[in-house]
Amino acid sequence: MTIALPRPSLLLGEDGAHVSSGGNLLAALDDDEYAQLRRVSTLRQVKAGETVFLQGDHHTGIYIILSGQVRIYYTGPSGREITLAYWTPGNFVGGPEIFGGNPHMWSGQAVRPTELLQVSGTELRRLLDSRPRLALVLLEMLVHKGKCFSTLIQMLGTRSAAQRLAQLLTLTADLDGTQRDGAIFIGRSLSQEELAKMVGATRQWVSATLDRFREDGLLEFSPNKILIFDIERLRALGG
Repeated sequence: MTIALPRPSLLLGEDGAHVSSGGNLLAALDDDEYAQLRRVSTLRQVKAGETVFLQGDHHTGIYIILSGQVRIYYTGPSGREITLAYWTPGNFVGGPEIFGGNPHMWSGQAVRPTELLQVSGTELRRLLDSRPRLALVLLEMLVHKGKCFSTLIQMLGTRSAAQRLAQLLTLTADLDGTQRDGAIFIGRSLSQEELAKMVGATRQWVSATLDRFREDGLLEFSPNKILIFDIERLRALGG
């Protein structure tokens, strides 16, 4: 049994390899292990925009994405949000805690209609006791996510907002872009508000910076698409 990633997960980092090269928990399981996991899980259907779990709520277990996409975000005391990642099928969300007992450190929201396996911490612990290889797989996934979030922290702490936006656009082009009439068409639809939440800026700042990138001949954008004309200059701007 394998679950293919229809499109890579997206989060801010140095490059897309650290995200796209790992994180597919279900792809690492054989058919028997997957069947055991399904037996102790609850299938959950989540509508687009619906909350999967909420920051501060009691943690009861993890959620494995079968289809759709989940945005993970942190809300500060002021109410301002920063998007940590968009996770795709094969990934689990709800960490770093996996067995429950502590409050969720951030929130998860379905970006589109999403199907999940909800695994309680109690059942997961029992399963790992009898399936040591599954425990190893889960540990590898936690290491993968730790690397992803460490890279995100480094980007937020060492790059300017303009560099972060340029880098995010470059990553999105690398992961999701297609060549179209000499430009790179980005099929992943991210609004200016969503871009702002990923780079830690305001929507107004993102709008002004995109205008500057357009005046410099780097790209063209509309509410539904982004066309990048000079990916190498944009990559250089990202640092």
